[in-house]
Amino acid sequence: MIDVDWSTGSWTTAPARVEVGDDGMRVTAVEGSDAWRVTSYGFVHDTEHALLAPFEQGTAVEVSFRLDFSAQFDQAGVFVRVDDETWTKAGVERSDGEDGLGAVVTRGVSDWSLAPVPGWHGREVTVRASRSGDALTVRARVDDEPWRLVRVSPLNADAAATAGPMCCAPSRDGLTVHFTAWRTGPADEGLHPPT
Repeated sequence: MIDVDWSTGSWTTAPARVEVGDDGMRVTAVEGSDAWRVTSYGFVHDTEHALLAPFEQGTAVEVSFRLDFSAQFDQAGVFVRVDDETWTKAGVERSDGEDGLGAVVTRGVSDWSLAPVPGWHGREVTVRASRSGDALTVRARVDDEPWRLVRVSPLNADAAATAGPMCCAPSRDGLTVHFTAWRTGPADEGLHPPT
């Protein structure tokens, strides 16, 4: 994997503040920022802070950040976008008092999967999105622990997509996420590790 310069991408929605230093990028989210389409809640939110660069077929993107969430729906991870109605966000989100690892996959309407990660708070989380054939495969890990499979979802092989770091603060002001890395490289060789 090779590092992507923080100045490479373009923001979908400008954050309140961005500070780039030797130890990464700190992004302060705007209160009410989020990405969601219709399902269950009945609204469309497209105000996420996602720093996106081209995401070619046969490549992967990794985003790392320090997990330090405290408010309902604080979130950070990776965002993969084709258009307004076709996108995936994956990472950690605080929901009902606990941190959860999951993904929102949107094809016109959103769906959401989430599983608790109680031992991850205060540590470095890495989320990896890998594009191969007709699929997007998302994995994540904390520190140098083994990768966990988060989601496999369809992604048209010919689609022009972009990807990069993302954060949102749907319920509060003042969330600052410390992103420690943004990398790209070849797509994962397969869905399952060799046996």
